[in-house]
Amino acid sequence: QVQLVESGGGSVQAGGSLRLSCAVVGYSYWPYCMGWFRQAPGKEREGVAIIYTDGGSTGSTSYADSVKGRFTFSQDNAKNTLHLQMNSLKPEDTAMYYCAARTRMGGTCAASPEESYNYWGQGTQVTVSS
Repeated sequence: QVQLVESGGGSVQAGGSLRLSCAVVGYSYWPYCMGWFRQAPGKEREGVAIIYTDGGSTGSTSYADSVKGRFTFSQDNAKNTLHLQMNSLKPEDTAMYYCAARTRMGGTCAASPEESYNYWGQGTQVTVSS
């Protein structure tokens, strides 16, 4: 049974930093791709950052325009853990953040459709105050 265990959320002031972590448990290697999604109160869930974690495009990333240049992935192969470093945080980054994984190999990894991601974490709250 694959589990995604998230950690690292919290409360910071605008301009601060947080690092989210997503540990992949119960999977022999890495899913094909993984992503971070977020949902703010009253809004739809949106894809924030996507990374190919297996296959020929391993390490390729894409970021939403709203976080480009501020958020960065890193992949810890020894611990099967994916990190998202979030710098220069803004109040509009406040949301519940979810880690997701797609194990089906092949094709393009993208934030949409969300149904392509077959495993999801429980979410970790990020709150940025002005």
